[in-house]
Amino acid sequence: MGAVKTKRMPRAVREQQMLDAAVRTFGRRGYMAASMDEIAELAGVSKPLVYLYLNSKESLFTACIRREAAALVRAVRGAVRTDLPADRQLWDGLRAFFAHTAEHPDGWSVLHLQARTHGEPFAAEVAAMRAELVAFATHLLVVAARAAHQDPDLPERGVAGVAEALVGAAESLATWANTTPGVTARESAATLMNLAWAGLGNLLEGRPWLQPPAAD
Repeated sequence: MGAVKTKRMPRAVREQQMLDAAVRTFGRRGYMAASMDEIAELAGVSKPLVYLYLNSKESLFTACIRREAAALVRAVRGAVRTDLPADRQLWDGLRAFFAHTAEHPDGWSVLHLQARTHGEPFAAEVAAMRAELVAFATHLLVVAARAAHQDPDLPERGVAGVAEALVGAAESLATWANTTPGVTARESAATLMNLAWAGLGNLLEGRPWLQPPAAD
């Protein structure tokens, strides 16, 4: 009898397998220590095939960043229902963020630890993702603030800095949670919600913290 012919795997599926292996390797070993041989072996393909599909180690790492960033943004956006109150929108968005980073620790390591520390263009890819999350949070907060103040012209600047700080806190907390045994995504979201919403609630209701008078 002749050899049984196997169905050729579609390129897109094979490429995702390579990216899965690359994210795991980059996330656990770091960009510099990761080797294309190791990635190819983990993906179950030859090293020349990895180069054929993804060109170079730099291109492979960039593809990993883009895939993981898109998945994280998609998870956060998909979890938020704009017809719900502002605090529920923020809660749902934070839960989705921490759930995704907990479920994909290697991907989060690639985004938050590896890509930022190896120069351009990797850092620029992550900065684009971060800017999208900040813009999303800013829009959520400014809509809530305008509704609370019954002022459709309330400037965005008043909450833009809050959104920036909120995303930064979420990033740091996700990294801490992923390295601290027993911390759940829900606990992380509640921690940040408790920290942020007390202040945000006052801000939306027109009770901001007042700065002390400047010294003469």
